[in-house]
Amino acid sequence: MSFKLFQPSPHKELLPANRIDPEYKKNRNKVFLGIFIGYAGYYLVRKNFTLAMPDLIALGYSKAELGIALSGVSIAYGLSKFLMGNVSDRSNARIFLTFGLIFSAFTMIFMGVVPFATSSITIMFILLFINGWFQGMGWPPCGRVVVHWYSVRERGTMMSIWNVAHNVGGGLVGPIAILAIEIFADWHSKLYFPGLIALVFAALAYILVRDTPQSCGLPPIEEYKNDYPKNYSADHEKELTAREIFFKYVFNNRMLWYIAFANAFVYLVRYGILDWSPTFLKEAKGFSLNESGWAYFLYEYAGIPGTLLCGVLSDKVFKGRRAPAIIIYMALVTIAVLVYWKNPPGNVWIDNAALIAIGFLIYGPVMLIGVQALDLVPKKAAGTAAGLTGLFGYMGGALFANIAIGYVVDAWGWDGGFKVIVAACLLSIVFTAFTWNREKRSLTGH
Repeated sequence: MSFKLFQPSPHKELLPANRIDPEYKKNRNKVFLGIFIGYAGYYLVRKNFTLAMPDLIALGYSKAELGIALSGVSIAYGLSKFLMGNVSDRSNARIFLTFGLIFSAFTMIFMGVVPFATSSITIMFILLFINGWFQGMGWPPCGRVVVHWYSVRERGTMMSIWNVAHNVGGGLVGPIAILAIEIFADWHSKLYFPGLIALVFAALAYILVRDTPQSCGLPPIEEYKNDYPKNYSADHEKELTAREIFFKYVFNNRMLWYIAFANAFVYLVRYGILDWSPTFLKEAKGFSLNESGWAYFLYEYAGIPGTLLCGVLSDKVFKGRRAPAIIIYMALVTIAVLVYWKNPPGNVWIDNAALIAIGFLIYGPVMLIGVQALDLVPKKAAGTAAGLTGLFGYMGGALFANIAIGYVVDAWGWDGGFKVIVAACLLSIVFTAFTWNREKRSLTGH
């Protein structure tokens, strides 16, 4: 059983036939807006610490030390997304999503308001670990909502649109940090001000989200859209035990393991660029706080059209295959990373253009790997499947980006760090290629 607080919403008596279509349309719009706002809120308090890192370096902390502190988020997030993802599969998405965001926001508010919270690397690691655990409660309930409210043929498109919440929330962090400094004239406000705004996002998510169609007196989405997967049965509407989810649908799924390894390298690139961009741009390219804050903004918001285009390519051009689109995008990411790395200081627009290109491209593969995970299991196991890819992404890729790149840059400079990132680009292509033939056979039969 899941925790009592998070128990799934009970099924209500089916509404009269003439009310089902209008109620379905109204509720689908509401719940989608709710998970979009809610997940954007999570990003307000996930990445704001990186914008405070130059201030902490000025106080005497090294990049390697701050990399260790920042790794607390990745370690906890990877574990939480997997373990709490399993709880989410057996929980009320509305409460689960809101609870995680509220406590993540309070953690970052505490870090900004209480001086003790940034007094040592150990304390920062512990608090960022706690924040990362609550952060892991964001993706799984959103995945649960999508698979319950949208059919298989809609899912790729809706997930690509929902994935833009990454960019909306993450992109707002830079301007919010600038505004915080303007209002409070204190670098600590980069930590607590986004937390205050995230609480508003949490309230909106709670108001809008509903757990399942059945909890609103509506039939399953497969019945409503007349869109039944090949292996669909009434049993897919029954809640699964933790053992069934783990051992029947996740651990023995070879394709899921392939994309989990690919995800580790995609995330290394994503966070290797994102987490270190404020520090890299300041030290290597001479950017000011405002310039680096807006560069952060451009990186995130460029992901919006890039993600949507990637979803269209996968669904329309490659007929539901994910591997070709991922490989094309990651090959182009490699080129953009090389430009970002090798461009001489002073060419601000080239740096921004390279960051925009990376942001445009990197979120497509992140999104498609999540869609693959949802497609590979029954909807009652969606959170756990996505959690496995997230575990590899964060415990492998993001953790390496936090800790190892900090040490590599301290020892071999930024050139060493970028060599690691380029290698990760290439390895992400290799592991994705392992899924090419199996994915093709699963869709075409040959």
